Amino acid sequence: MGGPYGRVGAVIVAAGASARMGGTDKVKAPLGERPLLAYPLLTFDSSPLVDVLALVVSSANLDWARELVCALGLAKVRAICPGGKRRQDSVRLGLEALGECEWALVHDGARPLVTHRLLRDALEAARETGAAVPALPLADTVKEVERGTVVRTLDRSRLRAVQTPQAFRYGLLLEAHRRATVEATDDAALVEALGMVVRVFPGSPYNLKVTVPADLEVARALVASDVWQNDA
Repeated sequence: MGGPYGRVGAVIVAAGASARMGGTDKVKAPLGERPLLAYPLLTFDSSPLVDVLALVVSSANLDWARELVCALGLAKVRAICPGGKRRQDSVRLGLEALGECEWALVHDGARPLVTHRLLRDALEAARETGAAVPALPLADTVKEVERGTVVRTLDRSRLRAVQTPQAFRYGLLLEAHRRATVEATDDAALVEALGMVVRVFPGSPYNLKVTVPADLEVARALVASDVWQNDA
């Protein structure tokens, strides 16, 4: 156990309610020949850099997730846990289930097209400061809006759309979660709250997060074309 980065654990968070999917549970939705959640699981499990996995799902999906892990023959899944009330609660439960590691990767289970390149780049970028996130520059103009009117136009050259997997020193991330006093939409925000520096590295345009039905159709088209594999 333990490659060039020492012992690396990964938490795959898939405990959301799929509230914007029109009644479809996105992690179970068909994507090519497999359910959506199978894709990130297979990528992490097959990475030589990852030693152990914790999968966090909704209580309703626990039995289904166990069957999926068994059917896929995943060797690195150490725990399948029910999620907490908030995303950050689910991540903390996954981190605790991993056990002690040198590094922790956290990935949204709703991002099916993650690649080995992103895992490697995340760990390499995090070496300098202990924390790193993948991000993409914004193509659209971004405006701050209040009560239906524009307050100001933001400088998009300084803005980035942040993805997962995010990489952290395990102890640092666990401390950030246990000391958190606010709700955060990603793990880096909790590490930032400790005053730590978070590195940014290039993400992937194919690493989309399935949030609404249209995203699922895009993901299906990408899987059918295999174009996302070119980013591996």
